[in-house]
Amino acid sequence: MSEAFRRRLPPLLALRAFETFGRNGTVRGAADELAVSHTVVSRHIQNLEAAIGVKLVQKSGRGLSLTREGKRYSGQLSRALDLIASATSELWGGSSDALHICCMAGLASRRLLARLPEIERFLGGREIILQPISARPDFSQGEVDAEINYLEYPNFPPDLRGEIVYRPRILAVASQAFNEAHRHIRTASDLVKLPLLHERSTRQWENWLEHAGVVSVPPLKGPKLWHGHLAVEAARLGQGVALVSDLMAGELLTTGELVEICRANVRLGAYYFIAPARRWNDPAISALRDWLHGFVRQCMVEPAASPSR
Repeated sequence: MSEAFRRRLPPLLALRAFETFGRNGTVRGAADELAVSHTVVSRHIQNLEAAIGVKLVQKSGRGLSLTREGKRYSGQLSRALDLIASATSELWGGSSDALHICCMAGLASRRLLARLPEIERFLGGREIILQPISARPDFSQGEVDAEINYLEYPNFPPDLRGEIVYRPRILAVASQAFNEAHRHIRTASDLVKLPLLHERSTRQWENWLEHAGVVSVPPLKGPKLWHGHLAVEAARLGQGVALVSDLMAGELLTTGELVEICRANVRLGAYYFIAPARRWNDPAISALRDWLHGFVRQCMVEPAASPSR
């Protein structure tokens, strides 16, 4: 086989979109990971099928699923991209001493971004790579040094170790104007009558309402915005009620941009610091963990703002 024939590759953007769809299982999941619209992912998959002349996906309900050929091709692409990632990681590892931190997007932008210089000073001047994420990162390729994430049901494999940094109270929040327009709301049961803002599904609101004492939670409606920080922003704009941790809401409550519309002592999960078990006591990992605990002790006091009732 000639070298020229072996290098006749389909469009690389299309390959990446298809491989991401194969791993996530949904077009929207792939779009979320790649930070593009779902129509872009669908178009890339169509272009890839046209380029190679093989049907890779098929309609399944309201979405798409892989064909037999698509499953095989997706697995092969994942292994090929893993090799590229591994090779790149080796290059980075040999030329950079940066600490690669994966952090949920809202926490990264609202809490950590402004404090990067402080973190770097705490780590003795070590450079930080802060990567916002919406899904758990893959530690297996050696590209990620630490993860900061909110988890309700943590499950760490033997090669990872996790530690609770903070277990927040989950607040039901809305804008001042929305709160004024719905002053009749007194209990958690009353909230089901309002437009509720969801992330990927209604599950979190259902869980919160049950923990808040609502005996029979009815089917919930409201827009699904996929990201927690988007739901909070929609609440700030007066579009409904969102769930947010006191860690994320503190500053917005203090400035009055948000108010807690119905107080309840609900704690569903926790913020975790996660790192490879074999590196848990590395100086940089240990220092970052210490900084994070200190940061929480310093600023995560229960918000002083109270519901405007």
